[in-house]
This record gives sequence, C-alpha cells and structure tokens, in this order.
Amino acid sequence: MFSFDFIWAFAALPLPLLVTLMWRVKRSEPSSLYVPFYAIANELNYGTNSQPKKSYWQRLLLCLAWLALVTAAARPIWLGEPINIQSSGRDLLLAVDISGSMEEQDMQIEDRTVRRIDAVKAVLNEFIDRRAGDRLGLVLFGSQAYLQSPLTFDRNTVKQLLNEAELGFAGKQTAIGDAIGLSVKRLQARPAEERVMILLTDGANTAGQVQPLQAAQLAEELKVKIYTIGMGADSMVVPGIFGSSFGARTVNPSRDLDEDTLTKIADQTGGRYFRARNVSELDGIYRLLDQLEPTPEEQKNFRPRTNYFHWPLALALLISMLLAIASSRKEDIHASNL
Repeated sequence: MFSFDFIWAFAALPLPLLVTLMWRVKRSEPSSLYVPFYAIANELNYGTNSQPKKSYWQRLLLCLAWLALVTAAARPIWLGEPINIQSSGRDLLLAVDISGSMEEQDMQIEDRTVRRIDAVKAVLNEFIDRRAGDRLGLVLFGSQAYLQSPLTFDRNTVKQLLNEAELGFAGKQTAIGDAIGLSVKRLQARPAEERVMILLTDGANTAGQVQPLQAAQLAEELKVKIYTIGMGADSMVVPGIFGSSFGARTVNPSRDLDEDTLTKIADQTGGRYFRARNVSELDGIYRLLDQLEPTPEEQKNFRPRTNYFHWPLALALLISMLLAIASSRKEDIHASNL
C-alpha cells in the first residue's frame, strides 16, 4: 500500500498563498515616503513594468513544483505485503576437534568406513540446516583453538568453513580447555540466557594453556551452557598381515577419550554429556540437542519499504530549471524592447 512517512508536511501547501496575500496587503498600505519623479525613473529604467508578468502556464508550473517539493518532503513510500520472520536470538557455538586422532576410520556411512571428521561433517551439516533463525559460530581446535566463524545467521558460510576444515590445521594434539576458553570469550557479550556451546572431541586434553575444568568454571560463572560429545567406536578390528584375517585383533580406538572430564564439564555448566559410538548415535545426539535447545518460535512481521521521494524531487528540480530558462529568455526579450 502507498503511504507517507511525514504526512504532516502537506500542511505547508498553503504557505505560498499566505505569503502572496501578505505581500498584497503590504502593497495596499500608503507609502511612508513620497517620491514625485519615481514613475518617470521607473519608466526610463524598466518601461511601464519593472518585471514581466508571469503567464498562466508559469504560475501553474510554479504550483506544480511546490506541490512536488512538499510531496518529496512527506517522503512517499510503498509498503509491501507483511513477511513473517522467525526471530531467535539464540547463540550456538560449535567447537569441533580437528586433531590428528580424528583421522581414525571407525565410522560407517552407508556401508562405507569413513574418518571420524567426515562423519562429523556429514551430521553437522544437517544439524546446521535445522538451526534456522539461530546465530551459529564455529571453533576448530587441535593443539590450538581458532575461531573459524564468528556468530552469524549465515548458515551456508558456517557449513562451508566446516567442510573446508582439514585435520592437522590446528596441530595434532587436543586443547579442550583453550577451545572452551575461546568459545566463552566469544559468547560473553551475548545475553546470558542464550549462551550455548557444543563441544565435540575424541580424546583428552593434551595441549593448551587452560585446563578444561578451569575453563568450565569460567563458563559456569558467565552462564555458558556446554553440551559435550565424546566420539569414537568402542571396538574396531585391525587386520592382520597383508590385510588378511590371520592375526587380526580387536582394539579400542577410543581408549584415549576422557569421558570423566567431559561429563564434569557438562554437569558443571548445566549441559549434558553424550557418547557417539557411530554415525547413527551422533545424528541422534544432534537431533536431541534440537529438542534441548529448540529454535524459538517467536515471529516478527516485516513489511518491505520502497522509497519514492526522489521522483517528486526530480520533478520539482526539472520544473525549476525550465522556469529559470524561460524567465531568463523573457527578460532578455523584454530588455531588448526597451
């Protein structure tokens, strides 16, 4: 629908009429000084009239120009149809382990054995797609922790940065405490009730400047809720000589996983600890997190606005230029006739 931001600007429309009436009243008053030779001097300099009279079309164009100026000042806009926008405000930071141990191939996707990091990427991509309306951030950590993506509504960028992450980029070891500390630092400026972190790792803290439980204490003080996920299969068959079954043995690829520390981190900050032994469990964990940290259903209406003030303003300027040109030519003709 068509509307005006400053509809009250149209109150200025009668101003030229008021100014004209006041000027005529002033002219009708007797002069305070009588000059007997004024008429002769005026006729010698300008003829019978000091200024050429404006034609009907000039007056009409002047009125149209004033109307266009007032219309531009009123700021005409076109309001589109209301659009419902989901408003979340929840801030969710994903901390993903990309240390050397994530190279372990103990995950199954469609009968294929894949690396842990590949399974994480596959499941997290779907999780990110479901977080419409949330601000998502991404922290990658190995021997050091890096903020790969600040909190943003741009889920596609977060997914791209996650998919481009390579193992060893942050070092071979695991700095869980530094990852928590960096995440808490990025979340502390956000509203307290909306600070959520999901930490995924397959090992124990072996590097970094901050111990995990110290970082968890800081997170608790700043009201950052941390959900921890321990990833890795409980058992894996290692082939024997030349890949044959002869001499094959069963090992625990998750023997280095520090479940006790991950559980304490989650309990201390009001979150939960989850164990993901395979892709199905990992996907189930992230679907459960959708229920634990649901996207708010609050809706806000937005109406697209299109401004049109420049059109009447351009019309007023065009009319002014035409009147100026016409007035200049008329004065030249009038002067040549004197």
